[in-house]
Amino acid sequence: MKDLDRLAAPGTPERELLDRLPSSSLPRHVAIIMDGNGRWARQRGLPRVEGHRAGIRAVRDTVEAAARLEVEALTLYAFSTENWKRPRWEVRTLMALLKEYLAKELRTMVDNNIRFRPIGRISELEPEIQDGLARAVEATDANTGLTFQIALNYSGRTELVDLVRTAVSHARTGQLTAEGVDDGWVGAHLATAGVSDPDLLIRTSGELRVSNFLLWQIAYAELYFTPVLWPDFTTRDLLLAVAEFARRERRYGGVVEGGHDDPEEAAE
Repeated sequence: MKDLDRLAAPGTPERELLDRLPSSSLPRHVAIIMDGNGRWARQRGLPRVEGHRAGIRAVRDTVEAAARLEVEALTLYAFSTENWKRPRWEVRTLMALLKEYLAKELRTMVDNNIRFRPIGRISELEPEIQDGLARAVEATDANTGLTFQIALNYSGRTELVDLVRTAVSHARTGQLTAEGVDDGWVGAHLATAGVSDPDLLIRTSGELRVSNFLLWQIAYAELYFTPVLWPDFTTRDLLLAVAEFARRERRYGGVVEGGHDDPEEAAE
């Protein structure tokens, strides 16, 4: 791995943790449900907007840490289709912060070889947001490092609805038969096509649910829940999640020698 000194200074607890991580056991793709901005602000007697603003700092730090850790892909759940139910002023604030982030961080993504990719129903966002996203995609398209996916106006259910609509449309025009639909076809027509499924799903703030995020893709992901609120999420917290992932035994429905091979045995 590269940039270890920039990721964690020698002699720090974070560097000790990093040095113990086996490179062969690192996740290729990390997905994060960023939760807790509102609670973070409320605990400090601040407006919710300040929680979202603090959350942007955590996004910046996490993207840079993932790139230096040489994770292949990072997907952040930024705005769900259900988030339109929030107060209008809050939605406007979130979109303004997104535009601000793209304007400030595009040069950093280019310089750090990060490929930017938004997923979700992007065409339903306001034109100015769409333009900013398109510029970031174009400017980073040739980059070969971390693929940074940001889920905007996204939900796992709407993604699957869109996929079914595509299947029906292709079937009507003779491009698709029932036999042609398999895991490979589905994967190639999801918003995340071309990117490996998440190995590790992290959710902050202590909530124990997946909130309609990457429902197909996280079938075999390891789930990691932390009580840390998103604005307080640091490189150390990311490393703790990755360290926990490295300790787990992944079987994909099979049997690992010396491990448990049935639910009853695993419960003993």
